[in-house]
Amino acid sequence: MGVTTLYLRQLLVGRDIGQGDFVGSQMQNFVYLVGDRDARQCLVVDPAWDVRGVLDRAAEDEMKLAGALVTHYHPDHVGGSLFGFRIDGLARLMELAACPVHVHQLEGDGVRKVTGLSESDLVRHHGGDRVQVGGVEVELLHTPGHTPGSQCFRTQGALVSGDTLFLQGCGRVDLPGGDPEEMERTLTQRLANLPDDLVLYPGHAYGGESAPMEEVRRSNPILRARIEGFLGRR
Repeated sequence: MGVTTLYLRQLLVGRDIGQGDFVGSQMQNFVYLVGDRDARQCLVVDPAWDVRGVLDRAAEDEMKLAGALVTHYHPDHVGGSLFGFRIDGLARLMELAACPVHVHQLEGDGVRKVTGLSESDLVRHHGGDRVQVGGVEVELLHTPGHTPGSQCFRTQGALVSGDTLFLQGCGRVDLPGGDPEEMERTLTQRLANLPDDLVLYPGHAYGGESAPMEEVRRSNPILRARIEGFLGRR
């Protein structure tokens, strides 16, 4: 059996898409395209701010969109209203390139509320489920804390982490649905055994664009403190 060629493209709002969007540029969101380069099929992770631009970038690479993956329901990741601003997102994606939207079961209602999508647009998942695109398999990791149904996506040496973990810091837990205890468990247990060479791709450019988990564990003060505290209690 041949080796599948992973396609992974990181798009920074304000630079690669959404140029001229002042709010989007300030938020420093990443959108990702993940898929099988040989099959020319991909999934989009957290399509927001400039959906047309995302689809144009996929078309540039001759990739066909097969679905969307949602890390969590906040409008800067899925579209909707934020601080009085309207953000392009999943609703626009369904107009331009309708496709299955993969969400964690605990996040589906939030996604529907902020985007206006219908239940039939969603595919609800449990942690550990896998989504196939071409020959590439994406594992859905349930990583609550920032929101109840936050999830990360792992595939072929890459971890797309949304707002669960950044290169510097982690997602807020003081917003609706945030849970400090769950975030503690996510950082110290659910993500603790990930390989050092797994490359982290965060949901925002807070401290950088990507890095191996070994480096993140060493340089991220929040993660390091949580792990050291957890080990000290054992």
